[in-house]
Amino acid sequence: MSSSTSSTAGSGEKVLVTGGAGYVGSVVAAHLLRDGYAVTVLDDLSTGHRGAVPAGAEFVEGRIQDAAKVLDGAGFTAVLHFAASSQVGESVANPEKYWTNNVAGTLALLTAMRAAGVGRLVFSSTAAVYGEPATVPITEDLPQAPTNPYGATKLAIDHTIGSYCAAYGLAATSLRYFNVAGAFGEFGERHDPESHLIPLVLRAAAGLRENVAVFGTDYPTPDGTCIRDYIHVADLAEAHLLALRHSTAGEHLICNLGNGEGFSVRQVIDTVRRVTGREVPVVEADRRAGDPAVLVASSERARKRLGWQPTRTDLDGIVADAWRFFVQAHGVEEQS
Repeated sequence: MSSSTSSTAGSGEKVLVTGGAGYVGSVVAAHLLRDGYAVTVLDDLSTGHRGAVPAGAEFVEGRIQDAAKVLDGAGFTAVLHFAASSQVGESVANPEKYWTNNVAGTLALLTAMRAAGVGRLVFSSTAAVYGEPATVPITEDLPQAPTNPYGATKLAIDHTIGSYCAAYGLAATSLRYFNVAGAFGEFGERHDPESHLIPLVLRAAAGLRENVAVFGTDYPTPDGTCIRDYIHVADLAEAHLLALRHSTAGEHLICNLGNGEGFSVRQVIDTVRRVTGREVPVVEADRRAGDPAVLVASSERARKRLGWQPTRTDLDGIVADAWRFFVQAHGVEEQS
């Protein structure tokens, strides 16, 4: 595996983006192209969308297990890895799919990278590895105790990557996301099924669903609803490019990525009402098992090690970007 040092942006450097037809992967691919990278997207389109692959990127339809065919002798210098199954509930019902797609798939990717001499990796990890942390803000040194197979597979991948860095000189960064939201131009969130709060509330505002459920109104928070950390997808993408440039051979750097500020479920709903000018029907429901009251990230390590500074931290702006994309994607008529 080739030794790696910090790289400069652009210059036609060839990078592979696995899962680049998905929400975060497509936004990162667009940022890479803008910065002058030569981008190839590998995606099986099981959850991604062909139209989400940015113009200018080469597209290869295939599974992560096909990475060897793409990387072999092609001159790639780095991989940004987003391909994964990511529904928490499904991971509980069908763990075999998650261990196969996420862990075995990533192992196949790492094997292909070694064979092709590709020495840098940026991995899309998750805050789900922390489970239900006892303290906030959440730092990278807190115990990792995932409460579902999805989080467990991501943690297993982090351990695997760390061993490859130590043994083979891989330069890798795992970025553990909190709640990604917003949109970047023509690239936004289109999950099916949808489980994320902001697009669910936008659906209710647009009349595409009857209401939005608020699970628990008796939490020890100012308004009784859960508080979560929402990070703009464009800020997230910029962190990936910084991670790519600041990688060090033999090191596995793990960084949390979050806004650093929490917003409650009620705050999100009120913001959607304000931004869209539409009513949002709400029904109150019992708490869901395993939902902590507050999840907020400390991104201090990313700021210090990568020089990352999120700039799109205003909830109104995050929702407004998501709404613009939603209107375009779903053909919703704006209200005057």
